[in-house]
Amino acid sequence: MAMLEVKDLNVYYGMIHALHDVSFSVEEGEVVALIGANGAGKTTTLHTITGLLQAKSGSVVFEGHDITRKPGHAIVRLGMSHVPEGRRVFANLTVAENLRMGAYTRPKSEMAASLKEVYEWFPRLEERRNQAAGTLSGGEQQMLAMGRAMMAKPRILLMDEPSMGLSPLFVGEIFKIIEKVSSAGTTVLLVEQNAKKALSIADRAYVLETGRISKSGNAKELLNDDAIKKAYLGE
Repeated sequence: MAMLEVKDLNVYYGMIHALHDVSFSVEEGEVVALIGANGAGKTTTLHTITGLLQAKSGSVVFEGHDITRKPGHAIVRLGMSHVPEGRRVFANLTVAENLRMGAYTRPKSEMAASLKEVYEWFPRLEERRNQAAGTLSGGEQQMLAMGRAMMAKPRILLMDEPSMGLSPLFVGEIFKIIEKVSSAGTTVLLVEQNAKKALSIADRAYVLETGRISKSGNAKELLNDDAIKKAYLGE
């Protein structure tokens, strides 16, 4: 059984049919990319998986648990963390306070060890631990959003557009960290508009077009697919 199984999801915004029978799976230990143009339904898919949106029909099963109708906080407790688009850090709280917010489902006795681990992943966050999150650069805020999600000790990490608005230097740094997170045993579902970067680190990928899965396969093969190159890689 796949770690995450999404089956026949249909999601509406009022009368607008945003997702049409979307189905895909993520195996334990994989990095799976979900790529597509703006408005294709990538963020809607993540929001539905993590309980921020309700599907009209279809199902989401995570490690044998049907989470289709579960609230977000219950899904986090099962071992799923979501790094949202736009980072969404608590601007007036310090870096350390933001990180502690990510560990609200964990025993307090584990807090110090979790903070130490996140600071090892992101040394820059330790340097700025007493700084207000709103004063960080975009790349640092993305690191903070990732670190906050990792504080929950997730079995699977869902990431929404981690490279958005970042300089090429920070984009490279963020993707190296995603690879490290994966190598350390955390499964990753990555939504990303930068298809080239996403496909370069993913094991498998799905292409979402106007709310439908149009193509799927081995990420390296999709990276060399002429139609994908033309549509998403600017080649």
